[in-house]
Amino acid sequence: MVVFSWLDRVETDCFTIHPFCTHEGSGIGNSMTILKQNYPNAHFTRGLAVRGSRANKADKEIHDWLHLMSD
Repeated sequence: MVVFSWLDRVETDCFTIHPFCTHEGSGIGNSMTILKQNYPNAHFTRGLAVRGSRANKADKEIHDWLHLMSD
C-alpha cells in the first residue's frame, strides 16, 4: 500500500514501472491488473515475483530480470 500511496501523489504519465514482490504462493497475483487500472498512462514491464522462502537464493533470477529491464 505504501507504493500505491506514493504513486497516487506523483504524475505517472512518463513513468516506466518495474513491479516486483515476494510471496508465499500467490505469485504477483492480480497486482499487475490493479496497477494498470489505477495508472493507465504508465508503462509497465514484466513483473518479478520471488517466493519469499527462496528470496535468499534468487540472485540469478533477480539479476536476469534486471538485465531484461536494461535492454
